[in-house]
Amino acid sequence: MALLEVKNLKMYYKTLRGEVRAVDDVSFRLEPGRALGLAGESGCGKSSMATTLLRLLPANGRIAGGSIFFDGVDILALSEEEFRKNIRWKKISIIFQGAMNALNPVLRIGDQIAEAIVNTGETTKEEAVARTKELLAMVGIDPGRYHDYPHEFSGGMKQRVVIAMALACHPTLVIADEPTTALDVMVQAQVLSAVENLRKKFGLAMILISHDLSVIAQTCDEIAVMYAGKLVEYGEAVEIYKEPRHPYTRGLLKAFPDITAERSPIKTIPGYAPNLLEPPAGCRFHPRCPLAVETCRRLEPVLKPVTPGSNRVVACHRTEEAGALEWEAVQ
Repeated sequence: MALLEVKNLKMYYKTLRGEVRAVDDVSFRLEPGRALGLAGESGCGKSSMATTLLRLLPANGRIAGGSIFFDGVDILALSEEEFRKNIRWKKISIIFQGAMNALNPVLRIGDQIAEAIVNTGETTKEEAVARTKELLAMVGIDPGRYHDYPHEFSGGMKQRVVIAMALACHPTLVIADEPTTALDVMVQAQVLSAVENLRKKFGLAMILISHDLSVIAQTCDEIAVMYAGKLVEYGEAVEIYKEPRHPYTRGLLKAFPDITAERSPIKTIPGYAPNLLEPPAGCRFHPRCPLAVETCRRLEPVLKPVTPGSNRVVACHRTEEAGALEWEAVQ
């Protein structure tokens, strides 16, 4: 049984101009102990997917359809109280994007982590403090700094605190939403290494959300590529990096600079992601795709196996041609 199974999930935001289809009919599964990278440009629905899985939707957000099964339980059928007590933070936790905003500036670091543990109702304050110091040591922070405030920590140390908080209640799935945003390259590498080591040590499943394909390549077993609220390609990370089969995936990879290659202009995807209040008909990527034909403009592609029986799927009418597509460099 999969640890997490998402089927035909739809999550929309209500606005004065209509509903934004942020997550639109997305399906995927995640096995225990595996890491899934959720990739795509800003605005493609990655973070909306994270908040939906944790049922942390804003007031104007609603789940418009589909199901989410976690460890065999339909978590959308649970009441908010049941979900808060039994699932959120205890079984599914999150490393929030931007530790600067994730921590309360007027509370001591240790107290913020201990509070999450005490709120489960299963430990005393003394046990929570001991567990917090253990977690701080685990992520490479001196437990003696339990009583320090967030402003006394560097950006990388704050991010480690947020990681410790995510592990506080022994979850089986951790969602990391852009965990290295705003960190320099060296600190980013240290944080990613800490996340990967802890994941392997405790056998955690993880969903890593990022637009940085190098980050996903370093830490994930599988990749799910999203575009305009849709899943366009899904499969083993190595396979997708070696041979992307959707024009968008290929464009993302080509836009990433290769420091070992000869110096040349960066190749990029022209245009912008569509307005999800009124997404284009057919394939949502067709206005930006050099391979688009009339079929792409008319018919929405569905996810199909690359080969019969394969777990790797692509939503594209021109899969074979996409494998050889060369994007033009920006002049």
